[in-house]
Order: sequence, then C-alpha cells, then structure tokens
Amino acid sequence: MNKTSSTSPGIEVVTVDSNDPVTPQVIAAQEAVLSALRQHKLAGNPVAAWRDGKVVMVQPDDIDA
Repeated sequence: MNKTSSTSPGIEVVTVDSNDPVTPQVIAAQEAVLSALRQHKLAGNPVAAWRDGKVVMVQPDDIDA
C-alpha cells in the first residue's frame, strides 16, 4: 500500500511499502518530480500543490527538494 508524507507545506511524497514492487517507471516518475521541484526552487518559482481540497502555491523557500 502506498503512503504519503508531507515534506513541505502542500507537497506530499509517496512512499512504497517494502511488500510492493517498485517498477522502473515509478522510480523514473519520482526522480522527474524531484528534479522539477529542484529546478523550481533554484529558479525562485513557486509550485502548485493540492492541500485541503484546494490548489495552493508553495513558495520556493518552502520546497524541500
């Protein structure tokens, strides 16, 4: 079963239980998201995230990537 944990306000990271197979596609998708978050942070751009049923903008200083 997948779990989510919050690393930054409004950004959740999906983790996989040890019993679930991790496919190369899942790993590639996670790496791509992390890369995009890093690029936004370095460029000083906020990212959109879903929080409490709403879309919110997470400021670059609040991105943990």
